[in-house]
Amino acid sequence: MKKAIIIVVAILVVGAVAGLALLTREQRAVLFHPPTNTDVLFWDEGTRDAMFRAMDQFPFLAKSHVVEAGGAVHPLPKGAPLAIGMDMPAFEASQRSAAIVILVDGQLVYESYGLGFDAQGKWTSFSVAKSLTSTLVGAALQDGAIKSLDDPITDYITDLKGSAYDGVTIRQVLTMTSGVAWNEDYTDPASDVARFNAHKPEGDMDATVSYMRTLDRAAPPGERWHYNTGETNMIGALVMAATGKSLADYMSEKVWRPYGMEADASWLLNSNGREMGGCCFQARTRDMARFGQFVLDNGVAGGKHVVPEDWFAKATAKHFDTDRNRGYGYQWWTYPGGGFGASGIFGQGIFIDPARKLVIATNADWPVASTKGGVMAERTRFYEAVQSAVDARNASASQ
Repeated sequence: MKKAIIIVVAILVVGAVAGLALLTREQRAVLFHPPTNTDVLFWDEGTRDAMFRAMDQFPFLAKSHVVEAGGAVHPLPKGAPLAIGMDMPAFEASQRSAAIVILVDGQLVYESYGLGFDAQGKWTSFSVAKSLTSTLVGAALQDGAIKSLDDPITDYITDLKGSAYDGVTIRQVLTMTSGVAWNEDYTDPASDVARFNAHKPEGDMDATVSYMRTLDRAAPPGERWHYNTGETNMIGALVMAATGKSLADYMSEKVWRPYGMEADASWLLNSNGREMGGCCFQARTRDMARFGQFVLDNGVAGGKHVVPEDWFAKATAKHFDTDRNRGYGYQWWTYPGGGFGASGIFGQGIFIDPARKLVIATNADWPVASTKGGVMAERTRFYEAVQSAVDARNASASQ
């Protein structure tokens, strides 16, 4: 509550001194919908609409590191509009859509914005960041900073030694099969996912590692899939420990600059100033679509492989079944029919279908955080409608 009051007071002070006109559009929106607490899972709808496009503009709430873009921008030439066989305005209203960007064969064939958001804004990704962090593991493998996915994670994060993570491999953490106990209930203020970011770390230990080392074992390593955002934050800690670089700097070096993203992105930090690998990457929706295209291009940026040549084939294959009618790879969801994607609470996503050369980037503010049922199922039907539209176009072109 104190942080929320500080945010409002800070905005009012800036407005009084410099004038309301000097605030960004996003800051002005938050002025009328300030958060009443620091936990995004329990914000009201108006606050989410305002804050999801301004998470990196309020260091009183959370600090961030810049992911620098630079150089020539990767082009997204306009293609012929795609005839999607569904009522798109109704779908976007139902999803409370902020942005949809669709690429086919690298061409922009559909783009739409809502909730006061536009192409120049940055929307927070939530768990879409998991797939980005996974990609940095591939980059660290390519660089030799990580020797093997079958190495124990404790070889790189020594503060985990003596915990339930003894004997757990990097691959098992990537596939969320560590067997360590974790509660990801977004509606429960006492769940691990609600509490771990507020955990006070021991000494200068990474905040996530400090929390995760206290957890118990629930199953043998490698036997049971269980969704765990804390472990993706730990994967981020792994990359930083192995490379000696922040996630923001490493992402800029490996992908954001060489692939030609059009704008700087940002990555929110935990309580001791390190990026949260499982969450909170802010970027333009077109640049998230470009990231999907980077994956379709098999991880080639600046003329060279950023990840091993077989990385995405392995990372986006189904390694385990889940409870959500989808499979799971290395922090990627797999869909029936060969597609795969990144997915975040409240409706953020990147869907990729290599066979159709298709990328769909979405941002939204769903009425609920959950990525199960309801609006999630509706979005999956949208993915399928776009796939059908691409098939129809390809069939027409071949006649």
